[in-house]
Amino acid sequence: MNLELFIAKKITISKKGDGNISHPIISIAKISIALGISVMILAVAIVTGFKSEITNKVIGFGSHIQITNYDNNSSFETLPIEKNAISVSSIEKIPGVLHVQSFATKPGILKTKSDIQGIVLNGIGKDYDWSFFKNHLVEGKTIQLTDSTKSNDILISEKLSKLLQLKVGDKLSVYFIQQPPRVRSFTLAGIYNTGMEEFDKLFLICDIQHIQKLNDWNNNLVSGYEIFIDDFDDLDLIEQQIKGITATSFTDDGAGLKVRSIVRKYPQIFSWLDMLDMNVWIILSLMILVAGFNMVSGLLIIILEKTNMIGILKALGTENWSIRKIFLYQSAMLIGQGLLWGNIIGISVCLLQYFFEIIPLDPTNYYVDTVPINLKITHIILLNIGSLIVTVSMLLVPSYLITKITPAKAIKFD
Repeated sequence: MNLELFIAKKITISKKGDGNISHPIISIAKISIALGISVMILAVAIVTGFKSEITNKVIGFGSHIQITNYDNNSSFETLPIEKNAISVSSIEKIPGVLHVQSFATKPGILKTKSDIQGIVLNGIGKDYDWSFFKNHLVEGKTIQLTDSTKSNDILISEKLSKLLQLKVGDKLSVYFIQQPPRVRSFTLAGIYNTGMEEFDKLFLICDIQHIQKLNDWNNNLVSGYEIFIDDFDDLDLIEQQIKGITATSFTDDGAGLKVRSIVRKYPQIFSWLDMLDMNVWIILSLMILVAGFNMVSGLLIIILEKTNMIGILKALGTENWSIRKIFLYQSAMLIGQGLLWGNIIGISVCLLQYFFEIIPLDPTNYYVDTVPINLKITHIILLNIGSLIVTVSMLLVPSYLITKITPAKAIKFD
């Protein structure tokens, strides 16, 4: 039998209505631990949820990795590449690659009877994955594409539809500044809303054949390829593998191909998201320190109250480390109680927000209309284990006070 653990259990479950001064201090310490772990769970769930939501939306517009003409600049007026210049089948065989699709972009001006708006047409083909836009479609339908006929349907955002007073079924015209200037008429088939205002106001989805015709390209020319993967953590690895495949590929004019991940395409967005990690680490550190110092205060009071018991144990020949273990075990039990209640509070709040979306947000500023939650069991387990280890470790130093207590003085201590 573990004697130290047995004594610690007896002390912990003993009656608390005996006027001990440690009782309110221990209660405060447990409350601080409960609040600390609940705040940590909420912070991690919200920040990881926010990062996941924003990342998925940016990827929905631009995929994980793009292959384009190396000579093209940062504008949406691109130089073409031939479809057969890339071995799509080789890219699809890379472990972790989910889907490969062609695309073409072209800037233009959307004009109605009373308003104009600068936009970018994103041309897509039959190989396009509609999953993202189907999840964010608020009205109408997606575009039905065939190889034989060119579709005049188009998708625009809810932001643009309200700005230009358009509804499903309306006709709209897009003008293109080139020589000679051209115009194309479309029918509004569907309206989407992702909450990413700068993207929603910019991109319109149409048949890729329109862009090929406007640029005088044949059906074998596209702006590039978009590649989707199943694990964002493998982004850099898969990007390097794709670069290896395309390293020997060139366009007809001798230009190479550029492989660029979504992180490199929008570095400002992902740099901003990375800054959120620092905020989380600051919150976690502060919460653990506050809880730890409260437990240190509680442990010192407990040692003061149990001075007589410490003296008796020392008189019976108990070693200092064994007595220290008694109080460390007791502290771990008290911390465990605080962690239990903190988990109940934190997880409950997360579940309420996840299912009922109690706390709304302004999508104009936050890109989401409600506080996002990403609750993972691994995060919860790591937070609890880390909090327990760090807090108990902080108690090793104050428990050293026990070694300074002598049996003769301790037994007489009142």
